[in-house]
Amino acid sequence: MSLPYTIAVASGDGIGPEVCDQAIRVLKSVATAFGHSFIFTEALVGGAAYEKNGEHLPKKTLEICESADAILFGSVGGPVHLQHEPKWANAERNAILGIRKHFSLAINVRPSKVYSQLSHLSPLKAEVIGGGVDIVIIRELVGGAYFGLHETSEDGRFARDDMTYTYEQIEAAIRFGFLTAMGRPRRLLTVVDKANVLETSRLWRKVAKDIAPEFPDVKMDFMYVDNAAMQLVTRPTAFDVIVTENLFGDILSDEASVLPGSLGLMPSASLTTNGLTLSGSGRSRKLHLFEPIGGTAPDIAGKGVANPIAQILSAAMLLRFGLQMEDEASAVEEAVDRALGAGYRTGDLRGAGAVETSGTTPVGCEGMGTAIIEQLEKITTERKKKN
Repeated sequence: MSLPYTIAVASGDGIGPEVCDQAIRVLKSVATAFGHSFIFTEALVGGAAYEKNGEHLPKKTLEICESADAILFGSVGGPVHLQHEPKWANAERNAILGIRKHFSLAINVRPSKVYSQLSHLSPLKAEVIGGGVDIVIIRELVGGAYFGLHETSEDGRFARDDMTYTYEQIEAAIRFGFLTAMGRPRRLLTVVDKANVLETSRLWRKVAKDIAPEFPDVKMDFMYVDNAAMQLVTRPTAFDVIVTENLFGDILSDEASVLPGSLGLMPSASLTTNGLTLSGSGRSRKLHLFEPIGGTAPDIAGKGVANPIAQILSAAMLLRFGLQMEDEASAVEEAVDRALGAGYRTGDLRGAGAVETSGTTPVGCEGMGTAIIEQLEKITTERKKKN
């Protein structure tokens, strides 16, 4: 049994707590199968935190996260018609942006995979999807127009948002892009920019060209963001790993998120480039955050019908990037794939009509979690027999 790892669980609002529960079940199954020990510590955030503390990101939550080895984040926010209430007003901005700023979460990793079993759910035609879509979008998270100077004139007739970047900010994202491409079969990195117009984009190209010789096995190309937006829906199979700046990455990753056919399949990771020194230990480690992108879905919260796959895949990313457990992460991802292959479907994955429903098993949130755990147990048993 390895030393225990502490995971801060900021499940948040809406469906966050119920899908986080299923991710925790999966992580506990991983711990049993691979001989690990995980300690899960609740960290209130969003509306749930506001109810008890009068703020969306309490100091206590940050302290819990600081003492953890990784953060498993659910979702934050309430119904649209209640956004004016203090409990929900700016809840997402205060909570998630506050955590990003506090921990210098500088790189966002967003996979977009069209599962063969669910290809009929994709809005794209079968001939466009072809042999499969498997893209990773890497977005720089703390620079660019979102973090530049913002101002509006007193008469309201002029506004400005400055886009700024340093060499070091770009280098962190580009280098991570190369490293990600190195670990994938195609080893293709596409740097997306607007270098025909923007000086910051020209700096992105310079940094990419400076770093490229360190990764001779990775093929790198450049693409303007407007072209990339078109290619994502006309030739998505042409992409492998995309790396880009904050604003472009925000837009492109959201565009790519619709390709699989459900937001319930979309995990993400927000990674820091800074190390934290553990009190009294002198040991430095990096603390990362892992969350699904689908939001709180208040209309189905508490009904037990939410799709937990995105949260479970976020837990797989936690294993890979947060705890450096590649075998465990790949086992979880394979278990998800097998559960889908076995026909288990939450409501968002059932589609409509006989083609979509034939040979499938309708399940709720807990049922999907159980199906994935059963497949995970089979996978770990198979691997033990091979060894």
